[in-house]
Amino acid sequence: MIVSKAQGRPLARGVLIGLLPGLLAAAAGVNAAQPAPSLAPLAAQSATPAAVDPAHRLPGAVGVSKVDFKRGDGGSGKLILTFDGEGAVPDMRTQGNSVVIDVGNSSLPPSLQRPLNVTDFATPVQRIDAVQSGTGTRIVLSAQGEFEPMAYQSGREYVVELVPRAAAPQRAVGAVGLPAAGQSATTSVIEEGPRTYSGHRVTFNFQDIPVRTVLQMIAEESGINIVASDSVQGNVTLRLMEVPWDQALDIVLQAKQLDKRRNGNVVWVAPQSEIAAFEQAREDARLAIEDRAEMVTEYIPISYGNAEDIAKLLTEESKAGSGGAGASSGGNRGFLSSRGSLSFDRRTNTLLAIDIPARVEEIKRLVAALDKPVDQVVIEARIVIANESFARDLGARFGVYGAKDRVITSGSIDSNQSFLRSLNNPDRDGPPVFTNPLNFNRPVSNIEGAAGSLALTILGNYVNWDLEISALQQEGRGEVISNPRIVTSNQREAVISQGQEVGYLTVTGGQSNNVPTVQFKDVLLELKVTPTITADGRVFLAMEIKKDEISGFTDMEGFGEVPNLNKRSITTAVLIDDGQTVSIGGVYEFRDRSDVSKVPFLADLPIIGNLFKNRNRSREKAELLIFVTPKVMRVAQRS
Repeated sequence: MIVSKAQGRPLARGVLIGLLPGLLAAAAGVNAAQPAPSLAPLAAQSATPAAVDPAHRLPGAVGVSKVDFKRGDGGSGKLILTFDGEGAVPDMRTQGNSVVIDVGNSSLPPSLQRPLNVTDFATPVQRIDAVQSGTGTRIVLSAQGEFEPMAYQSGREYVVELVPRAAAPQRAVGAVGLPAAGQSATTSVIEEGPRTYSGHRVTFNFQDIPVRTVLQMIAEESGINIVASDSVQGNVTLRLMEVPWDQALDIVLQAKQLDKRRNGNVVWVAPQSEIAAFEQAREDARLAIEDRAEMVTEYIPISYGNAEDIAKLLTEESKAGSGGAGASSGGNRGFLSSRGSLSFDRRTNTLLAIDIPARVEEIKRLVAALDKPVDQVVIEARIVIANESFARDLGARFGVYGAKDRVITSGSIDSNQSFLRSLNNPDRDGPPVFTNPLNFNRPVSNIEGAAGSLALTILGNYVNWDLEISALQQEGRGEVISNPRIVTSNQREAVISQGQEVGYLTVTGGQSNNVPTVQFKDVLLELKVTPTITADGRVFLAMEIKKDEISGFTDMEGFGEVPNLNKRSITTAVLIDDGQTVSIGGVYEFRDRSDVSKVPFLADLPIIGNLFKNRNRSREKAELLIFVTPKVMRVAQRS
């Protein structure tokens, strides 16, 4: 539908389509605007207001006092021209990627005749050029991308807005107070942010037309009823080409500082201050009715929650006490009215609400939403400790000892001296002996029977030969699996532990008064976890797992033994799917050691050098893995 008007006189609708091209070309004032929700601009760049020098003012012209540019809602670029008088007749047209505004009866001061680079505003407008052209002013907006130019004039301000087509927001129109077809509404909702328009497109071309007439024409096009307040006055000049009718209504209201409220199929239009005063008076009347309403008392039993916690949630003025808590008349009232109170009884886990009926019903609705059973989670952990070791040890010991004439040989000088003392001792029984006849003593182990060995002794008349070769090889594999499991409610910490306390003695006191005391160390397998079930059915676990074990004892002379502990622990938080098993941590250790003990030079001899050395080779491998599996147990509320 196309509606047009020239010089304030409406034309017959059937004739408008044929006359529209001529009317658009011949209109004295052509304005277009793409309205947007009224939000504060993200940035602004303007020229300093300047008065037009009379020497540069054209006869009968209106001066341009200010050129301002702002970023509008949805990424639009908004040019605002301010004139120093009435009677400006701007004309806007699109030429490719540029929008040209010619004001034929205006003068532009030299201080404003300069280009403005507005690329940083991130709008379709990239550059603004303002020049004095002949007997008027020409302003060129250089743009890029797809855009729709809109303009409107109100008083001494002329606004041109370039809206990017790709940035058109999608939102239900009914949220602003003008519902889409088939959507009913009794009160309007003030919208924050951009919106989309769904009305059929219209074209308006008006020069200085009364606002009330524009509202009447929009009512005819939209099929809705519009009631205009008596204070809706003034004229508006606008040119809107193929825009939705609801968008045209918004731009007219924005240009004249008007607002609207819808009730069913009737829209009330009035100045913003008048609507604000009406709504404030209505709210004051509602509060006055609440102050005079009759109070009621309601007992609300709590099944799954805690009455004290819910009372503190609904009003922070609940004071803990044996009989409950009452809300005072001042401060934060929470969900209560100024005369209401909320108390609780711990013994029966019941809330006592005293307030007006509307507030009591609201409290009952909130309690019904909060007092629900909490889902539970089964957390199963598996701690796997695997050990593997390998050791090989080769050694030998041998000795050459004996005595002939005045030559004595054995493993050491002390052994020789012992032989001489035994030889010169007249009280000895039997032949003299050597205390340590070995020349090389590097067996596998000094512990008897720790390894296999082969010994050989050659007895001579004067010299004896002893030889022993020992070898040891050890292999070990071990695996420890711990499987703690615990059930807890959503967002409740749970702890399970198993182990023992190992005691040891400590001594306290002075030099002459020592008092022995028994101390204990905990050797525990412990799982501490707090689960949170997310809205999408997954489980967030904040957990701490530790696994201790005794690795041996340290002997403290005179005080007994102190236990040595192997401690393994992990503290983490992880998000896991319901029923999924995940490894939350692990430690891998590997040790490889090779030792050689030998006699220099002799040990380097081929073959026989093996008798003068001891070789030891060991390898140890240890691995720790921790797995966790959460399972959600849904708890249904009984009716």
